[in-house]
Amino acid sequence: MSADQRSRNNVFAGLALDRCSERRLDLDWLRDVEGAAQARFLVVGPDGKALSHAEGRGLRLLDGGERAELLSDLAPTLLGVDPEQNPYFLLTPDHEACSRAGERCAGHFLDLRRAGIAMPAFEAGLFAYARGLAHWQSRSRWCGACGSALSLEWAGHRARCTNKACGIEHFPRTDPAIIVIVTWRDACLLGRQSSWPQGRYSTLAGFVEPGETLEDAVRREVFEEAGVRVVDSDYHSSQPWPFPSSLMLGFTARADDPRIQVGDEIDEARWFEVDEFVHDVESGALGLPPPLSVSYRLIEHWLKQAGGLELGALKSPATWT
Repeated sequence: MSADQRSRNNVFAGLALDRCSERRLDLDWLRDVEGAAQARFLVVGPDGKALSHAEGRGLRLLDGGERAELLSDLAPTLLGVDPEQNPYFLLTPDHEACSRAGERCAGHFLDLRRAGIAMPAFEAGLFAYARGLAHWQSRSRWCGACGSALSLEWAGHRARCTNKACGIEHFPRTDPAIIVIVTWRDACLLGRQSSWPQGRYSTLAGFVEPGETLEDAVRREVFEEAGVRVVDSDYHSSQPWPFPSSLMLGFTARADDPRIQVGDEIDEARWFEVDEFVHDVESGALGLPPPLSVSYRLIEHWLKQAGGLELGALKSPATWT
């Protein structure tokens, strides 16, 4: 399986959408697609939750008439166009307007983690995209260079300083973070933070620093957290992770030496042999990250490679959120 296919299997990464970035300055085209009968509007509140159907199984998108009735005063942000040429837009009302929209549409507001588990891949990905963009917009009100007000442009994907003497453009921020499954022979390395209950473990992760390659970040983070030297690493897959603005970059890596010396960032790190791992998962002694996360997919990859086993086929695997 290619890295592209693995990424598309990750939650929030199954979004088949043309973002139409080359048309964000075409005001006539934007006006036409905004007014199109098939245009749909995704509502994200100040708390990052999206308007969903009451049962929580799908987004409650507004049509043009509902948008005009409920949120006509808000400038929409273009998200893109799906393969059937249906355009999607983002609306970010305040709490009061969200409450009115929820009552009018018989829906409720759902958080992204629950949506990632409950919703189809397209809708989960659309929500993740919209939430990340809404978060950036809500925190991009003032220029970091001169302190003047910012004005959104480019269909909501760019902010420009209104001070003509400055005029700096600001773009949505994405924070890259590596996440890695480290192996020694057929064992994998998992760690746990002190804030987690006993028995909960996950793969190691950390943010990429300026001037650092992704592979350098893998080596540094594994050594900082567990004192383990990594001799090589390979890209596995990626996952949008808008909590609030990360991009998780998954890697597999091989250790040079199994000796562990835990640093200050985590509470414990352990090697798990396949048999021990399976026993602890099935007994409930080992809690794993939820399938929502790329961490779960990395562990799944290791178990398949090292033991020929499917993680999802284990009896009652304990996961956590």
